[in-house]
Amino acid sequence: MAAVGDSAVSAAFLEKAQSLFEEYLGKIEACVASLTEEQVWWRPNPESNSIGNLMLHLSGNARQWIVCGLGNQLDNRQRQTEFDARDAMSREQLLETIRTTVSDVRAVLDSFDPTRVLDQHHIQNYDTTALDAIFHVTEHFSMHTGQIILITKQLTAHDLRFYDL
Repeated sequence: MAAVGDSAVSAAFLEKAQSLFEEYLGKIEACVASLTEEQVWWRPNPESNSIGNLMLHLSGNARQWIVCGLGNQLDNRQRQTEFDARDAMSREQLLETIRTTVSDVRAVLDSFDPTRVLDQHHIQNYDTTALDAIFHVTEHFSMHTGQIILITKQLTAHDLRFYDL
């Protein structure tokens, strides 16, 4: 358990994680808005994932680790189906799925007691702290958001201009 003096740092960590999820979601939304349905499900080869697969995977991972793992919701994730899907949902359904997941993650983090970030949890067959679980999902979201951005740039040949001032 975190010491009482650490709660301000823990609260800042939780707040930063939430802001990063919103940033990544905005970038994913911008990418998907610039693509056709076909492009969202395009794969360069059978071993690679489409943007649709990555969105399903991000939702599954964040839900399993934070919503279920820290928020004590029922975990019924079927991880392999996230990668097996082909044209499984429309762009709008994918966006609604990931938006709902980010909203649910934010709700868990909003109500999470900062003094409990070092509490142990058992998630996806791992013993981990809440801090590690949140950090894992934040890093995982970042990595796959970068892949979505790269695929979008490759398909559209456009600068997404995320950092224009």
